[in-house]
Amino acid sequence: MRSIWNGSISFGLVTIPVKTYSATDRTSSVSFVRIHDKDGAQVQYRKICELDGEEVPNEEVGKGYQAPGDETVVPITDEDLSQLPMPTAKTLSILSFVDPAEIDPLQMDKAYYLGPNGASATKPYTLLREALEHHRKVAIGKVAMRGRESLAMLRAYDQAIVMHTLLWPDQIRSATGVAPDDVGLRENELTLAETLMDSLGELDPAELHDDYREAVEELVAAKVEGGEPAAPAASGTSGAQVIDLTAALEKSVRAAQGGGESGARAESASVTSLRGRKPAKKSEAGPRASGPSRTPAKQAAKKTSSGPASAKKTTGKKTAAAKTSGGRTKAASPAKKTGTSARASTAGAATKKASKSTAKKATGAKTGRKTG
Repeated sequence: MRSIWNGSISFGLVTIPVKTYSATDRTSSVSFVRIHDKDGAQVQYRKICELDGEEVPNEEVGKGYQAPGDETVVPITDEDLSQLPMPTAKTLSILSFVDPAEIDPLQMDKAYYLGPNGASATKPYTLLREALEHHRKVAIGKVAMRGRESLAMLRAYDQAIVMHTLLWPDQIRSATGVAPDDVGLRENELTLAETLMDSLGELDPAELHDDYREAVEELVAAKVEGGEPAAPAASGTSGAQVIDLTAALEKSVRAAQGGGESGARAESASVTSLRGRKPAKKSEAGPRASGPSRTPAKQAAKKTSSGPASAKKTTGKKTAAAKTSGGRTKAASPAKKTGTSARASTAGAATKKASKSTAKKATGAKTGRKTG
């Protein structure tokens, strides 16, 4: 890189010779030349004298100062400017070290790299850079470059020192009349906005590029080849829309979290009309079919399984019962079990007969009393 300014940094009693390099490149941005629409020739800019109407060559162009609101122009020569007391013409004087948050980004103008100028400047240059990085401070000073004095901010960046020229405080316009009046916001709107900010994640500088420049280059290439430029894709949104802020925030959060298209489809499916559709079969209910609810057929099967068939299985299990101490299987006697069942049924019948007899006697007694 070519150095555009040589000077020194005044750091207390320490002087650091530095060279200044432009840190930005604006040549990559799109720029156009002015042409004559009729024949396509470039339009030239000529310096014309207002008095005689003749073109003025570059070597005869000088400087002049015109006060605001005054038509008088005062000629100023380079010799006049060189005699002005400007201690910052070759020295960047550091005035203080402040927190970076104290510098309003509106004040930042242009950026320059500062590099050590000579072997003797290497160590103090490194010391200042390390102090700025370790202490997390930026240096504020004044410097004169290209015929004017500016505020400057120094900060550590990528093993180097970067100088940002700053605008003077009176060059920052007030924001009065720009911001709207008091606007009421709901708590959930603010929460959704913050959630969206967190969901967008970090910015990858490698993914940043100038889409407009690429489109212009494609347009120029198509015209050079004699073809028609590709039509731009139609945008799905209009410029001015009245939207539900909360709904827009919710949809934006879903899209940022990776559920953009699926979330939109789910939302549209939730409001689809079900008219004209056949009711779903119970067998298609999915996971609910495995729950506690059963169909009537299954309930009937359950009752059937608890009937005589299960009794037979139980009898079979008891028949193949435990062995005696001698090792032989002791079979259960069906007759014995049948006799027990018979005695139980006979006792039940006798009880019912006795109950009927008692009821008959009681009825007769009541009848006798009434007759007497």
